[in-house]
Amino acid sequence: MDSRQPQEKVVLKKKVTLLRGISIIIGTIIGAGIFISPKGILKNTGSVGMSLMVWTACGILSLFGALCYAELGTCIKKSGGHYTYILEAFGPLPAFVRVWVELLVIRPAATAVISLAFGRYILEPFFMQCEIPELAIKLITAVGITLVMVLNSTSVSWSARIQIFLTFCKLVAILIIIVPGVIQLIKGETQHFKNAFSGNDASIMGLPLAFYSGMYAYSGWFYLNFVTEEVENPEKNIPLAICISMIIVTVGYVLTNVAYFTTISAGELLLSKAVAVTFAERLMGSFSLAVPVFVALSCFGSMNGGIFAVSRMFFVASREGHLPEILSMIHVRKHTPLPAVIVLHPLTMIMLFSGDLYSLLNFLSFARWLFIGLVVAGLIYLRYKRPDMPRPFKVPLFIPALFSFTCLFMVALSLYSDPVNTGIGFAITLTGVPAYYLFIVWDKKPKWFRKLLDTGTEALQILLEVVPSEEDQKS
Repeated sequence: MDSRQPQEKVVLKKKVTLLRGISIIIGTIIGAGIFISPKGILKNTGSVGMSLMVWTACGILSLFGALCYAELGTCIKKSGGHYTYILEAFGPLPAFVRVWVELLVIRPAATAVISLAFGRYILEPFFMQCEIPELAIKLITAVGITLVMVLNSTSVSWSARIQIFLTFCKLVAILIIIVPGVIQLIKGETQHFKNAFSGNDASIMGLPLAFYSGMYAYSGWFYLNFVTEEVENPEKNIPLAICISMIIVTVGYVLTNVAYFTTISAGELLLSKAVAVTFAERLMGSFSLAVPVFVALSCFGSMNGGIFAVSRMFFVASREGHLPEILSMIHVRKHTPLPAVIVLHPLTMIMLFSGDLYSLLNFLSFARWLFIGLVVAGLIYLRYKRPDMPRPFKVPLFIPALFSFTCLFMVALSLYSDPVNTGIGFAITLTGVPAYYLFIVWDKKPKWFRKLLDTGTEALQILLEVVPSEEDQKS
């Protein structure tokens, strides 16, 4: 990217600095999970002590996964995250299946879930005394999703600046909980930590589900790898951003849980609809109104970070010829991958208004961890298949081995403990195989079909003011 040339190239520019990188990771990991879902882990582990151990273990495991992605990000300098690494290690079919499931189901469902939490919390202060109408939540959510998409289509710099501000808000929200919790501990409020490991016995079936909840709360450490091509000095900044973010998040999560238990007993925590709000009402009185606002901002940050990152995956898949050509085009003046951002809008809206999202998430945690396990197994495979690849950052081999084994073990156990949802997830994933042969391999498509595609692409190009990126023309 030589800036001395007279005219400006139409490419995605390197605008992600170390601070922006950290804010993408922290800002996408800390969503609503820590404020709402500590109960998922507590319910499945059965005791306070065990739940804190699972939070710590999930943090360490996520750090291991993140370190593997740091190695992949520094030796394969392409954007696209999971998709790119599967393509490099295992070839086009599994990579296409990954991007197919992501585009059709995972991303729209995940965006709809986090956006619904945003809608609920932003309305919370207005409906203190009564139940919030479902339609109101969905309408505000739809406005929120549209706003994030417009922001990401307009400017890379602005979406990154807003991400830094929202990350700051999240850390403030976590501190609002940790500081009073520490004060409670100093006062000697430790009654809920006595006999921390007594309680319902954790069953072997409960533990993988507790790990699913925990890994879901930490998921997001892989997002910087989706925008590798836009990171300044990736060899240094990707591993640094990943390590700093994971340490901050793990310490923050564990301390937040300790803070909850200084004020709320295990039984009360399981009954609470939103743990952070219950905690704030007990300790802060009227100031507790600020908590839902911070949680809503936190969700907005996750929506923004997720869409910023995943649009790059569609952009790269389209550049490789796995998705329609229009998705790898860039806006002439704004230099944003506009079509790859807005393609999610209709699908997310359909998910939002069509029904039960949580069962969808169960289908998908299966597909998500299966592919992440595959990516990390791919790292081990690449060490043997391409030993001479330059690797500026290298992890000890036991880290990817342990991590991919844990992922695939969780997937296998979930098949056993929740066969129906996991089976449906498996079936949705498999639809990618016929789709691959129909859309990618079969090149004798009828003339009218090709003409229709070309006309559609040209019309969209004029409408959206986008052109193929310079890197497309090179490849």
